[in-house]
Amino acid sequence: MNVKHKITQVVIEHELEKIIKDPEKNLPKLMKKVDTFAGDSFVYQRDNARAAINDPTNIYHDYVLHIVKDYDPGVLKSFFVNFLLNASIVGWKRQDEIRDKYNCNVPWTILLDPTSACNLHCTGCWAAEYGNKLNLSYDEIDSIVTQGKELGVYFYIYTGGEPLVRKKDIIKICEKHPDCEFLSFTNGTLIDEAFANEMLRVKNFIPAMSIEGFEDATDGRRGNGTYEKVLKAMEILRAKRLPFGISCCYTSANMDSITSEEFYDKMIEMGAMFAWYFHYMPVGNDATPELLPTKEQRETIFKRLRDYRSRKPLFVMDFQNDAEYVGGCIAGGRRYFHINANGDMDPCVFIHYSDSNIRQKTLLEGLTSPLFMAYHDGQPFNENMLQPCPMLENPTRLREMVEKSGAKSTDLQSPESAEHLCSKCDEYAKCWAPKAEELWENSPGQMRYLAKQEMIHEQDEKRLAKKKK
Repeated sequence: MNVKHKITQVVIEHELEKIIKDPEKNLPKLMKKVDTFAGDSFVYQRDNARAAINDPTNIYHDYVLHIVKDYDPGVLKSFFVNFLLNASIVGWKRQDEIRDKYNCNVPWTILLDPTSACNLHCTGCWAAEYGNKLNLSYDEIDSIVTQGKELGVYFYIYTGGEPLVRKKDIIKICEKHPDCEFLSFTNGTLIDEAFANEMLRVKNFIPAMSIEGFEDATDGRRGNGTYEKVLKAMEILRAKRLPFGISCCYTSANMDSITSEEFYDKMIEMGAMFAWYFHYMPVGNDATPELLPTKEQRETIFKRLRDYRSRKPLFVMDFQNDAEYVGGCIAGGRRYFHINANGDMDPCVFIHYSDSNIRQKTLLEGLTSPLFMAYHDGQPFNENMLQPCPMLENPTRLREMVEKSGAKSTDLQSPESAEHLCSKCDEYAKCWAPKAEELWENSPGQMRYLAKQEMIHEQDEKRLAKKKK
């Protein structure tokens, strides 16, 4: 950590002390400090945060105050420093330096599977493809994080398998890297009082619990009693003033329940800080294309979640329908990539092809490999931000990238060809395209996207011009 970084951290920690005592008065002052440190970075996000802080009528005004008042002060400080300063300001600048130097993608976050093992056997789980005997060692996880920080990455997300099968190592990594923020997708059933106390001690770990809707839907896929165990975990975390979120996958079968207003309100009531919604992906030789939402269902989800977001205090991302905010596909290292429990570097958590393994290559070598460079050179895969994915909406693009790069399937049980995977998406892409065009053309989302891209282009030109001087 350089001197400027350290001074900035001390300033932010000082401001946070004042915010905890009087948030209404001091939150605007923190935003002024952040504006000074951030410069041209995250302008759109900071504008939204400022609007929520300064306007008592803004639906997210009370949401921000809730975060400040109701979470443990030590956890709150760690989150602000690690996520806001390290990952989003200092880290981003370092990422830009590497991007410019090597002309490749450098991620904002890295997803990794500590293990392929899981204590549940959920129907249709893509992670189960890998079996239950694969693990990244503690030293390998430590190396990933250490290398990542050299690239400017201070935010890491565990997937699996069930990451909390590796509770002890996860906590050790939190201790080893207190300057990073760690999030984990989890089924929630292994969160107990003892683990919550460990979370409270290290202060830099946040779970995102997977849930299918209410009891019938969750237990139907995950096993009897799972829903109640998840709610119990939420209650434990809320009692200890620890943040958590939820993760939801919508399909043709569950979309009405998992995106219902009743379910949404229930998660707010339970204390969820955020909700991440994912579109079902037909990954794996045995995957069921019939679970892909129809174009009518996807349009309903698109409109429904945006409606909730406009009037309910919960931070929600709908990853397939919110590409306008991130400029299209974020995989291939553009904003993230995935490392499975065998060490394979996949461009996407849902696209299991690789030409690099962390046991043979550094992270930077993987990011400059043929497959990852194909992502870099091809993004965005569609100028319509409602068709961002090279698999789901643009399957021809994924076929081409896998073939040209020579990437191999990383499904160790039943390798799936890119042709087999993409063939399951061809009809879906064809049916969705006209509706996507209808929803995107001259929409507020399109206007926001175009304005943001113009701003990013200007910032990039300024940054590169400064480097040349």
